[in-house]
Amino acid sequence: MHDTKLDSNTISSAVLLAAGCGTRLQPLTLDAPKCLTPVAGETILYRLVQHLRLHGIKRLVVVIGYKGEQVRAYLEQHASDFELEFVVNHQYDSTNNIYSLWLAKQKIQEDFMLLESDLVFETAMLKDMLKPDRIAVSSPLPWMNGTMLEIDEQCHAKRFYLGKNLSTNRFFKTVNICSLSYISWQKILERLESYVANNELNGYYEVVFADLVAEGRLDFEVVEFRKNAWYEIDTLEDLDAANHLYGYDTDEPLVRHITASR
Repeated sequence: MHDTKLDSNTISSAVLLAAGCGTRLQPLTLDAPKCLTPVAGETILYRLVQHLRLHGIKRLVVVIGYKGEQVRAYLEQHASDFELEFVVNHQYDSTNNIYSLWLAKQKIQEDFMLLESDLVFETAMLKDMLKPDRIAVSSPLPWMNGTMLEIDEQCHAKRFYLGKNLSTNRFFKTVNICSLSYISWQKILERLESYVANNELNGYYEVVFADLVAEGRLDFEVVEFRKNAWYEIDTLEDLDAANHLYGYDTDEPLVRHITASR
C-alpha cells in the first residue's frame, strides 16, 4: 500500500455498493460480508478505504445489506475521518446492484465515484478516475466474465455487451469502477426509476449504462487498468488469485488512457 497522499482531485465523494450475500465465496461469507474477506492480510474493505483516502475522498455513501451491521461497525472504526452515510437494502437477497444504486439516490447530490466492494487493485490506479464521466476497463483475461465494452476511435464508450466475452482489441472488460457527473447521474437515475417501477430489480446497473450510451445520452471516457494488476473476488479461486496478485512485479504502468493506435 502507498503511504503518501496523492494529489487532490475534483471528485471528493464515493458510493460503495456492499449489500450482496457473496454466496460463491462460502464458507468464508457465512458469518461475514464479502468485503471483510482478507486479501494478503488486509480486508478488501480496508484496502478500498485506503485507496479512497489517499486520493482525497472525504464522503463515502455505503449501501449495505447482508451482514450490514458488520460493514457499518468496521467503517465507523476504520474510516471515521470520512463523512459516512449508510443506505440499507433490506431486499439484498432478492435484488441486485441496480436496486442498491437506486436506493442511494437521496444521498447523492454531487459528482461521485461508484465502486463495487469486491475489488482489489493498487492505489495509483484510481488517479485517472477522479474526473467525472470516466469508466475503468481492462484488457480481458480468461478469468474475467461479465460486461464487455467496445470503445470508439476517441477512446470513449461505444457499446456495452452484457454477459459476453469478446476478444478483439476494441473490446474491454469493465472493472466496476466509474465516475459520474451530477448531470449524468440525473439521466441514470431517471432510467433507474423506470426499472424499479417495472419491478426489474435483479439486474445490474450496467444495463442502464448500456441503454443510455446506445441512445447517445451518456458519455464515458475510458481508462484502462492493467489486466494483471486488479481482481474481482467472487469465488475461492478468485481469492487465491488475488492473494497471488500482490506478489506480481512489473514495470508496466498500472493504469493508462487507451490510445486510438491500439
